[in-house]
Amino acid sequence: MASANVAIIAGTGVAQQFRGRGRTLKVPTRHGLVTFERLDDVPGVLLLRRHGVGHSVAPHRANYVAFADACARLGLEGCYSTAAVGSLRTDWPVGTLVVCSDFIDATGRQLTRFENEVRHTDFTNPFDLRLRQHLIECGGELGQPVQDAGVYVCTDGPRYETPAEVSMYRTLGGDVVGMTAGSEAIAMREAGVPYAALAIVTNLASGLSPRPLSHGEVEEATKGSSEGIANILFRACERLRNG
Repeated sequence: MASANVAIIAGTGVAQQFRGRGRTLKVPTRHGLVTFERLDDVPGVLLLRRHGVGHSVAPHRANYVAFADACARLGLEGCYSTAAVGSLRTDWPVGTLVVCSDFIDATGRQLTRFENEVRHTDFTNPFDLRLRQHLIECGGELGQPVQDAGVYVCTDGPRYETPAEVSMYRTLGGDVVGMTAGSEAIAMREAGVPYAALAIVTNLASGLSPRPLSHGEVEEATKGSSEGIANILFRACERLRNG
């Protein structure tokens, strides 16, 4: 286990970039069993498929606390993730990459690792500053510029947001909207695991998009960018492992 240093949580569309590459590593936690894949051609990196094999786990069913507990148990130096998002900004079109800097938790999940004790955790920087900088630098080096900051609005899912909700989230200062990264950021911070999320805009949010939203549209939008996103993540992992 000591040979593993970094985890990648791969979400919609990007997980397919890792098909058939790894051997499994099962980590038991008090919140459930978490299955990683060792990436043989990327030393020291473990892959976690957020939605399971074949995208079988919906966002509201993902075991975020178990993910964080497993990363902490393995003593990982950090965790990067990908997140498919809707854009709340008309100037961030499909294909825009965003290194998340803050989040608004609109889920109501009441997610915490500290159900039976009083523990108040600081969230001044919800996403790890060093890991964020790695993503920004690596994107630039690979010719894939990224937005260096963005507020991620995390909703419950699995439904998409209404136009009125999107209008509210924009008023509150949100830049993108999704169903996962905010919950992961909470669990990872409480577990003491440095965490950063690279978001990919797959559509304009409800009310901004000229057509109804669909999961097929999201998957199609990530196809063209998934290899590039994976390359950014691999380079960022290497940078983190090398200090």
